[in-house]
Amino acid sequence: MKKYSRHEAREIINELLVEIFNRILAIEGQNLKDKGIKLSMSEVHVLEAIELSEEPIMSNIAKRLGITIGSLTTAINTLYQKGYVSRDRDAEDRRKVMVGLTTKAIEVLDEHDAFHKEMIDSIFEDLELEKDQLLIESLEKLSTYFKK
Repeated sequence: MKKYSRHEAREIINELLVEIFNRILAIEGQNLKDKGIKLSMSEVHVLEAIELSEEPIMSNIAKRLGITIGSLTTAINTLYQKGYVSRDRDAEDRRKVMVGLTTKAIEVLDEHDAFHKEMIDSIFEDLELEKDQLLIESLEKLSTYFKK
């Protein structure tokens, strides 16, 4: 196995991460498009953040996505107009806007989840990753790093 200098390793890791990230987004976007879903991957990720938020209020969703409330408001307005989300003011605190998912959104998230399951199943089948503990540990470290 070739030994890389620190500089070479950094460049290769950067290229691989960017390439993998962009490729997954492109494949998933095409998958949704093929199924007649007319949402961007950013919009799908907003729906996913709503689903995963314990209390789906604007500030929690924006924090989960790492975006401003202003950017989220624009996305929520678009998703609302397309019929994917509902918005309601909290009865006790009118400043809070509770965001909910419509049946249409849940169907999209089901497709999103199915894509990810199929992708992971395929990766394990094709690459025999269960045999590569070092790769798994490295990806866990990367994930932890990016969560910071």
